[in-house]
Amino acid sequence: MRVEIWSDIACPWCYVGKARFEKALQAFPHREQVEVVHRSFELDPGRAEGDIQPVITMLTRKYGMSAAQAQAGEENLGAQAAAEGLAYRTEGRDHGNTFDMHRLLHLAKEQGKQDALIQIFYRANFAEERSVFAEGEERLVELAVAAGLDADDARKVLADPDAYADEVRADEREAAQLGATGVPFFVLDRKFGVSGAQPAEVFEQALTQAWGERSPLTLIDQGDADACGPDGCAVPQH
Repeated sequence: MRVEIWSDIACPWCYVGKARFEKALQAFPHREQVEVVHRSFELDPGRAEGDIQPVITMLTRKYGMSAAQAQAGEENLGAQAAAEGLAYRTEGRDHGNTFDMHRLLHLAKEQGKQDALIQIFYRANFAEERSVFAEGEERLVELAVAAGLDADDARKVLADPDAYADEVRADEREAAQLGATGVPFFVLDRKFGVSGAQPAEVFEQALTQAWGERSPLTLIDQGDADACGPDGCAVPQH
């Protein structure tokens, strides 16, 4: 069974939702047969690469809330993250364009290191003092290396604005086609969708239902056709 997760590194609920989903997956009896794929979604795709601002400032301008309301929201998110065992800085974080991080995640996907990299990006953005936006490309290279990627490979991707750009945009178009207007958005076997950072119990129910409703193989049998098997291949008699 395949689970696809559309998310953005700048999305705190994606950070929390990933932890809740993984808690459910850990308890799922068939977890070894579940493939998890991370898909790209930008919450702020129109933001210029160098446009970096404090999270509180971004929230007040984008949603029209007061600074006090924005800070209260951050405190609530911090409590939600802590309940899942996640570190979360409620003050001093910044916000910027995540396109390059998504491109690196596609590189990591090719090497089987996508989950490791997205978790490192989340932790760096939400829990560490150093910015993933303000320190430039070398900060992203450093994080990519921490996930097991080659530094030169990461630098080549970041130096070429077209590298994996089509893959990121394709993910975003597909999200729109599936009806995702926000993230996190979980799709199980292309049959069931779960929107938002739901409690682990909801993910457990979704995994169980999706597993139970997998379509069995329909065999089209036109008689005894020649085939190869563990004991060898059928030998034509005529």
